[in-house]
Amino acid sequence: MAIGKWEGRGGYREVLNVGLPLVASMASTTVMQFTDRIFLGNHSLDALAASLSGSITSFVFMAFFIGVATYVNVFVAQYTGAGRYDRVGAALWQGVWFSVLAAGAMVLMALPADWLFSMAGHSPEVQTLEVLYYRILCYGSGLSILSLCLSSFFSGRGMTRPVAVVNTIGAVLNIPLDYALINGAWGFPELGIAGAGIATVVAWGVTALLFARMVFTAKHERCYKVLSAWRYDRDVFRRLMRFGLPGGVQFFLDIFGFTMFILLVGRLGSSELAATNLVFSLNHFTFMPMVGLHIATETLMGQAMGAKHPEWGEAATRSAMHLCLGWAALLGLVFVVFPEPLAMLFRPADFTPEQFAPVVASSRILLLFVAGYSFFDGLAIIQFGALKGAGDTRFVMLSLAACSLALLVVPTYVIIEVLHGGLYMAWACVAVYLAGLSLVTRMRYAGGKWKTMSVIGT
Repeated sequence: MAIGKWEGRGGYREVLNVGLPLVASMASTTVMQFTDRIFLGNHSLDALAASLSGSITSFVFMAFFIGVATYVNVFVAQYTGAGRYDRVGAALWQGVWFSVLAAGAMVLMALPADWLFSMAGHSPEVQTLEVLYYRILCYGSGLSILSLCLSSFFSGRGMTRPVAVVNTIGAVLNIPLDYALINGAWGFPELGIAGAGIATVVAWGVTALLFARMVFTAKHERCYKVLSAWRYDRDVFRRLMRFGLPGGVQFFLDIFGFTMFILLVGRLGSSELAATNLVFSLNHFTFMPMVGLHIATETLMGQAMGAKHPEWGEAATRSAMHLCLGWAALLGLVFVVFPEPLAMLFRPADFTPEQFAPVVASSRILLLFVAGYSFFDGLAIIQFGALKGAGDTRFVMLSLAACSLALLVVPTYVIIEVLHGGLYMAWACVAVYLAGLSLVTRMRYAGGKWKTMSVIGT
């Protein structure tokens, strides 16, 4: 089959067919998170400051389980590419059972919440809100992990439109419920940041139910054995752990690095933390669509490796990278041209523009960082997707661990705690980290060792 820039295998058309619904899905999630932060920012500055640190701390623990559960996507992709459709159900069920275990573990992770946030050294008012938000998200996180695992049944086969539809439904439900529970509108109680957490968990539960209803059908049973293959499969589960665990550790380390960064920045003050949270919320509009293209790259590479045609995966990676960099350039231009209007969306209702001006001024500079480092972020994200789709998860884990520790966590700690540097010096570490990560992944991908790998065996 021909390989081409537009029509052939791995061309822009194929990447967009698989990737656009995933980008739309990530966009709906981003809009949900974005409006959540706006509602919380309008409610109080402390709620805005606590929202990202509380949510990302819960997500840092979720990340490990999500990384393992969603690696089912690669198994489904490689079984599909190899034409072994009857093994898809077994792979999916191993992820489901892992998700159930993950849900129990996340409930336990809610217990040390007071200790975790006391270590961060934030103000007592912010700490109280962080603990409350974090615990609610931990209690409901198993629903999110299960939902993401079930979505792999569709994304791994390149059928990404159902994923976009279900996630959009979740966002459409979450946004008005978020507003109502935070502000006490339409007869709902005013719960503030707790309302934001409850609305998020409800949305996770609805998406999990919808995916389950769409996956476990008689039609899918006939081809993919999604009902009869529910038992523990030692061989598939062992392979999922072998390749998925490094992927889970990689995702955990990635989120952990940024969590430590945010917690350290919080020591500079509530204004600096609010500006950082604000800008990371805007950065999601760049990052999350890239994640959609990352999953598309992972899927197409997995199918190519299952079919024993790695050149199809190379073409898809190249196309996804071009699309990703184009998106980074477009959003970077928006951040450079319109920083003040974007930042003012987060102004609390009880703050005058003059009172909020220090946060806006800091955000203007931080958005320049985002505009610059997004190119490196895009390169790393797509190349990671290609390597994971081929099964090179151990390298991905080790490289991210080294870069996160050496280029982000330790330098940020030294700048803030030892050198007593400011906000912009700390953010420079993010740019250096992403530049280093993109270089390391490029060298590995160009080396071509991934072309001899397989996660499903012969």
